[in-house]
Amino acid sequence: MDIVVSNRVARISPGAAVTGGLAAALVPAVQKSGVVWFGASGRVRRLAPDVFPLVRVEPHGRGSVATVDLPEQHHAGYYEGFANSVLWPLLHSRGDLVRQAPADYASYCAVNAFMGRTLAGFGGPNSTYWIHDYHFLNLARDLRRLGVTGKIGFFLHTPWPARRMMTQLPQARRIAEAMLDYDLIGFQTDDDRANFADFLAHELGLAPIGATFNSARGACRLVTFPIGIDAQEFANTAQAAAADPEVQRLRATYSGCTLMIGVDRIDYSKGLAQRIHALDRLIARHPALKRHLAMLQIAVPSRSSIDAYRTLQRDLAGLVGTVNGRHSEIDWAPIHYVNKCYDRSVLAGFYRSAAVGLVTPLRDGMNLVAKEYVAAQNPDDPGVLVLSKYAGAACELEAALTVDPYDVDAIAHRIASALSMPRAERRERWQSMMNGLLQHSIHAWFADFMQELKLPRRNVLPLASARRRAPVRTGSARDQALASHS
Repeated sequence: MDIVVSNRVARISPGAAVTGGLAAALVPAVQKSGVVWFGASGRVRRLAPDVFPLVRVEPHGRGSVATVDLPEQHHAGYYEGFANSVLWPLLHSRGDLVRQAPADYASYCAVNAFMGRTLAGFGGPNSTYWIHDYHFLNLARDLRRLGVTGKIGFFLHTPWPARRMMTQLPQARRIAEAMLDYDLIGFQTDDDRANFADFLAHELGLAPIGATFNSARGACRLVTFPIGIDAQEFANTAQAAAADPEVQRLRATYSGCTLMIGVDRIDYSKGLAQRIHALDRLIARHPALKRHLAMLQIAVPSRSSIDAYRTLQRDLAGLVGTVNGRHSEIDWAPIHYVNKCYDRSVLAGFYRSAAVGLVTPLRDGMNLVAKEYVAAQNPDDPGVLVLSKYAGAACELEAALTVDPYDVDAIAHRIASALSMPRAERRERWQSMMNGLLQHSIHAWFADFMQELKLPRRNVLPLASARRRAPVRTGSARDQALASHS
């Protein structure tokens, strides 16, 4: 049995709303691959340690979805605490936002152990397990302790930061040692993989043999697997969305304006404040843009139980009000700020309607919005993608207008360049990016990882060559540059 594991699953019909890059990426892959997608149900309950929890299974395309309730007594410390108030800020190089309570790591370990017991009983010792993301860094060790001998792989959807950032975490060495119980660990970029290898080498004293690190249990291989989308399917969805009433209303509302779009969860890693300041700066310098340019910013509330997110949501709403108050006319405002989640098909139509896509995170593992924006464009008259150089997608979408997201003036300048770009150049840049998206789809990514995971051990590759498919930049220049802003 092949089992894919993530913190949460999405049981949706085609086109339905999905929040979060991981769930959005896995939905089409699971539907077409025939695997079991295992994760939390979204419910919690008081569970005794010796009670085997109920696993609910239902069909999901060619595959199936299996869900389990998580233990109530540990959920807050696991999810809101260690996962999203400690690991998430560290992995996104925001050590200043780490908030750790003494019991949080114990709860994180307890939930990982709970998932290990449940998975070992559900799938058996010989199943192949593919674990996803930072919620379950310790899970392979728990599975091995329970006698699981099948292949266990892991994919990190977030960045892995420079060593000096991770050493701020007291449990970092213990977590890295547990991760070596995976047979294969996949990263979004070569920089992320190199940072993890650097941590193993300098903090654990391990010397790699090619791309493989040996531990007491066995060999763990590090490989770069940049995640993709189904670009052709998304392009078809965007084209069909022209008939959607919400897309038609959007186009009618902004028929006299050049429309820009940003779609993000409300998260401090997304660079939303810098983006809004850049638009403020652009209009102040080019007042002729008033009534001729507008930005639709879809900002989906996220993790509102965590103080940093509640504060950010309040601050962003205030900032939007300030910028709109400064520049608005009686019949026009520069920013249309929406705090809701839209169906995927509607978003595709919104992307296609926008002449500029703004994807400017301060730090991001990949950012699939960038790829979706490109795929959604009209090939005859495509829009321009303005993309943060600190998003993993920048390693592949080299024809985008890349920008330092910390530099508000640079963002404003890039937007101005996008607005004035000739059609021939827009088409050339779009075609280059679309060709790459078509070649490196989500289905190829999924199949390649599973194939790599199941292969017997073979001659190892040099660490710098341990990469699948897409050519991406090597080295740690992104982290060095990022350090100057920390």
